[in-house]
Amino acid sequence: MSTIFEDRLEAAEASPAPGVIPEFEPQPIEGAEGPMTQRRVLALATPIIGENLLQTAVGAVDTLMVARLGAFAVAGVGVGFEIVFFIISILSAIDIGATVLVSQAIGAGESRRANHLARQAIVWGVILAIPISIAMFFAAPWIIARFGTAPDVAAAAVIYLEIIAATSVALFLSFVCGAILRGAGDSRTPLSAAILANIVNIVVAYALIFGNFGLPALGIAGSAWGAAIGRGSGAAYMLVQMALGRKKVSLRGGWGWSPEPGIARQLFTLGIPAALEQMLSSGAFMTLIAVVALIGTPALAAQQIAFTAFSTAFLPGIAFSIAATALVGQSFGARNPADARTAWRISMRWALVWMGIGGLLVFVFSARLMEIFTSDPEVIADGVEALHALSVALPFWALWFVSSGSLRGSGDTRTPLIVGATTMWLSVLLAWIGVHWFGGDLGWVWTAFVLTSTPAALLMFLLFRRRVGDYESGRRELPVVTEAVAP
Repeated sequence: MSTIFEDRLEAAEASPAPGVIPEFEPQPIEGAEGPMTQRRVLALATPIIGENLLQTAVGAVDTLMVARLGAFAVAGVGVGFEIVFFIISILSAIDIGATVLVSQAIGAGESRRANHLARQAIVWGVILAIPISIAMFFAAPWIIARFGTAPDVAAAAVIYLEIIAATSVALFLSFVCGAILRGAGDSRTPLSAAILANIVNIVVAYALIFGNFGLPALGIAGSAWGAAIGRGSGAAYMLVQMALGRKKVSLRGGWGWSPEPGIARQLFTLGIPAALEQMLSSGAFMTLIAVVALIGTPALAAQQIAFTAFSTAFLPGIAFSIAATALVGQSFGARNPADARTAWRISMRWALVWMGIGGLLVFVFSARLMEIFTSDPEVIADGVEALHALSVALPFWALWFVSSGSLRGSGDTRTPLIVGATTMWLSVLLAWIGVHWFGGDLGWVWTAFVLTSTPAALLMFLLFRRRVGDYESGRRELPVVTEAVAP
């Protein structure tokens, strides 16, 4: 980039009129052009796998440390995790909208619009996060009481949830900054942030759970503070990188930070259906905790450990789903549905390979995975049954995740909402019937998910294939990439 252009860009961003997007030529966007290749898909998806693995490691490390406090502590953190996922699902109304809109702007070569959307996503997300944080903090005891867990489990869960709720703005920023960068095709910066978050979490959690380095032993509270401070550190890293103007999306300059309802409508129009999907799915998992609690505390502890151990196996599917959302969005922004189909196919093929291998490994080594976290034979037995059932579902979830992500990238966030929410709640209903009426165990609970997710995965596959085919043939008009609105 020439020195003249750099000076012109810096001057334009330094002092624009209030509420007006500065007028300057779009910056060249690395990766916004060129054919959709396997290398391009893997370059985006591979760091996301690493990032998701590290995000999961925050919970896994905490579970491993907390397990030394007893089964009640593991079960309490597990219940708290489910509420945290629910909080994240609410905030994802901004995340999904930001990923789709930023990716389409990048695909169209509009870096100015991408930068504007990024600022507004952060602003509106903070506006959304603050009241949710306050409400969740004060409602924590009432929410946990609805699960019907043992008193010691409930007490541990309340402590964990109150701290996470009070710091959920930092939690949100870590997710929305990653969503913005991935939408622009940059998955390496979020990976670096996740590495930092894990290092900080391990040090802080180790110090505060057990009272090391001269600090007080806070137990469950130490675990929550470690996760919060770690994710906050990762969020700060991404914000600084974008503020320095060195990334595909730049926050350099003081313009574009006033809340703009026009952009909020764009973000929420795309994001609310996706957020509802995640909220309903998280609500289903929260209800599932109550179902598992009917089996007993060992099953509840096994549920948390099994899901933590198993989660690493489906991370590739989530990573390729996110990559598909960004690359399909970029393809539609560039008015190229053929590239969207290619991104979908490549993402799906790799997700199937990774998750197929992961499912096999989980099935074979399920007992050893459980033994990493606990020596309680009853907890191990329950966890092994759950892992065996979950491993069968992995290849089908690969189809589901990638096809859903591709539909979101095309601008359709309602279809994944309908299919996903219906499937999850049907699974919970089947699990409750089995446990309540027939004395089912934890293995049956997750078998119910296998029975419902298989047809859902095939349906999502067929729906996206038909949608992109309609765009290629001209039977459906390509979505219009809406300009960011300045007041």
